[in-house]
Amino acid sequence: MRSIVVGLLLGAAVPAAAAPRVTIEERSIDDLQAAMATGQATSVDLTRAYLARIAAMDRKGPALRSIVALNPDAIAQAKALDAERKAGRVRGPLHGVPVLIKDNIETADAMPTTAGSLALKANLTRRDAPVVARLRAAGAVILGKTNLSEWANIRSSRSMSGWSAIGGLVRNPYALDRTACGSSSGSGAAVAASFAAAAVGTETDGSVICPSSLNGLVGLKPTLGLVSRTHVVPISHSQDTPGPMARSVRDAAILLSAMAAPDPADPATAGTVVRDYTAGLSASALSGLRVAVLRPDMTPDLAARYDAALAVLRDAGAVLVPVEQPKLEGLGEAEFTVLKTELKADLDAYLATTPAAVTTRTLDQVIAFNIANRAAEMPFFDQETFDAAAKTKGLADPEYKAARAKSLRLAGTEGIDAMLKAANATVLVQPAYGAAWLSDPVYGDQYSGPSASTLPAVAGYPDLTVPMGLVRGLPVGLSFVATRGGDATVLGAGYAYEQRAHARVAPRYLTTADAGPGLDGVP
Repeated sequence: MRSIVVGLLLGAAVPAAAAPRVTIEERSIDDLQAAMATGQATSVDLTRAYLARIAAMDRKGPALRSIVALNPDAIAQAKALDAERKAGRVRGPLHGVPVLIKDNIETADAMPTTAGSLALKANLTRRDAPVVARLRAAGAVILGKTNLSEWANIRSSRSMSGWSAIGGLVRNPYALDRTACGSSSGSGAAVAASFAAAAVGTETDGSVICPSSLNGLVGLKPTLGLVSRTHVVPISHSQDTPGPMARSVRDAAILLSAMAAPDPADPATAGTVVRDYTAGLSASALSGLRVAVLRPDMTPDLAARYDAALAVLRDAGAVLVPVEQPKLEGLGEAEFTVLKTELKADLDAYLATTPAAVTTRTLDQVIAFNIANRAAEMPFFDQETFDAAAKTKGLADPEYKAARAKSLRLAGTEGIDAMLKAANATVLVQPAYGAAWLSDPVYGDQYSGPSASTLPAVAGYPDLTVPMGLVRGLPVGLSFVATRGGDATVLGAGYAYEQRAHARVAPRYLTTADAGPGLDGVP
């Protein structure tokens, strides 16, 4: 069933005409815009070139399995935008640029929004999430939908990141047997492989930062409420947010500038101001900036890469101040109580708005669907987190309210805020994650390295990861965190670092990680 669904979705939009000779690999949004402005390429040319690259590499070749649906109207959208350009109207830096959307975000195109689950394969809503409507209004071509960890990786604590019943397992383009990380795994792998100029992911805790870091990308988990969550399949209204994923800080800032806006249907966005996040990008942004430096436990290889990154910050004029993370006892348990409780409430509310063809209208019905379709839906791991969420007592439960207050206090006031105050700093840095672990269908995710995502995810603060090079052939990222509303600050700091470090390396689609000759022993 899974292969039939994906085949139908992908087959509908594969271009019949041969792809034009347009270079798209590793090209920035500015490069693509310049090519269109000078007549070297059209939006149709770019769109066809990306579609041809996807056709050659996503289910064939390295078979990244990063795409679950291609937009049958993508070429028509590109033609319309080319006509606008010819008539003298250019909407901005995204005009005519193809982008990809994670498949838990609705678009008005003829593509269902499945969250990776067969339970939602009929979820063809024909409505744009406001974040997609903003991108469309900015001139982006909606190229297709990316694969993801099913239900944004919330179904089970024993999951294998990057797997969904709809799309299969996303492969990391740096080493195909390694995880692309969840839940925005398809967005991460696709942008790393130059299947689009950029993509939109979503994060509840780590799902933009981890796949961006492990796929050699820039990813921003914005301040909660900067970007609308309306018509996005939810986990938690306290932590969910879409975020941009791209190959450079500037490209991520271009995408964020189009995405961020108030939405009357999402009260968290009430204070959002539309602005150009590229305007403040400067190679000198680190000069004199006080930076709190965390040093978590890490492997020697990662520590060496981190030390090199800190040297770049120092050379750029940053004042580095070591800090220790406070003991935040009970944060994990409090966060999990919040996520379980809000998952049931928020998902039930979302499912009630789906088309009549969607027969799973509540979390309980999704659980029953998974049991009835166990072979397709649960071949590797179960749904114990869904089961736990189904037993929660609702948003009025005093235990839930106390957990939310505790998690906010620990992550924000006693966590990030306290560390920044202790260092009299504006930005906190640490390794975003370690290198990608093996995808393992037997034991699930096996990762015990550093993770920068939880504190900003729970507090609702911005978190940016920027490539800081390779560890044994696998990408690792540097995390920049600020307090609420500091999105421009972390983008500026990340940009200044990026302009000096030049640390991103394009993927080579190796079968396994480049471990060197040591495995062969001494002849």
